[in-house]
Amino acid sequence: MKISERLQTSVGKPHLSYSSIKYALGDMRLWEMYMRGQLKKESDALHFGSIYDLLLFEPDKFNDRYYTLDDSEIVASIGGKSPRTTKKYKDWRAEAIQQAQDADKQLASIEDVTTAKEMIERLDSCGLREKRLKGKFQVEFNEEIDGVLVKGFLDCLGDGWISDSKSTRYVDKFRYSVRDFCYDVQAYIYCRVFGVEDFYWVVQEKAYPYFPAEVKCSPETLFAGEMKYHQALENINAWLDGERTSERHYAEFTV
Repeated sequence: MKISERLQTSVGKPHLSYSSIKYALGDMRLWEMYMRGQLKKESDALHFGSIYDLLLFEPDKFNDRYYTLDDSEIVASIGGKSPRTTKKYKDWRAEAIQQAQDADKQLASIEDVTTAKEMIERLDSCGLREKRLKGKFQVEFNEEIDGVLVKGFLDCLGDGWISDSKSTRYVDKFRYSVRDFCYDVQAYIYCRVFGVEDFYWVVQEKAYPYFPAEVKCSPETLFAGEMKYHQALENINAWLDGERTSERHYAEFTV
C-alpha cells in the first residue's frame, strides 16, 4: 500500500505538507494531532503574518477577507487617559466585531494594517520587492516527491528562482530561525517540486524602520533540508508501522 493510502486510512489525509513534516521531526503526537485537524494554533504573529502576506501578494483581496478596525475617532471622542476601558468603547468594539462576523470577515487592527503597509513600502523603496518578489504569487502545488504526495503554497515563483517572505526580530539572527523552524525543509520541498535550484528568503525586521534583507539558501542548507525531510518520512513510516504509537514516542540524543 502506498504511503498516501496509508495516511488516508490512518489520519484522513493522503498528503503531507511543510507544516506536517516539521511536526514529524519532533513530537509525533503533535504530528498526529495536526494531521487530524486537532491542532489549532493562533497567535498575534500568525495573524499579522496573514495580513502582511495578503497586502503584499494579493492586496485586491484584502477588503474581501478583512474588516479593518480603526478606533481613532471613537478614542478621540471619548478622550481621557484610558478610553479603551470605557463601556462606550467596549460597546463600539463589540458592534464592530459583530459586523465583521456578519460579513464573514476577519478583524484587522489599524495598527497591524499600517505596519504591514509601511513594511511593504520599505521593500519598494529599497528595490528588494522588484528584485525578489515578482512573478507568480501564492502558487499552489500538489505533487509527489519520491512517491509521497506533498501539498502546499509557495509565496513567489520567479524566473528560475523561488522566494519566500519572512518577518523576524533581527535580520542577523535569521539563520537560527532557518534551523529552529525548519525553513530548510520548506526550501527543499519547493525547489524539488518546481525543479529550481535558487531559493531566497526576503527577510524583514518587524520593528521600525523594518530593515530588509535578501538571504540566499545555500546548497548546504538545501541538503540539510533534504536530510530532515527524509528523517521526517522515517518517523512517519515508523508511526504508520506501529499503528498509532505516538504516545510512546520519545526523543533520544546526547549533548
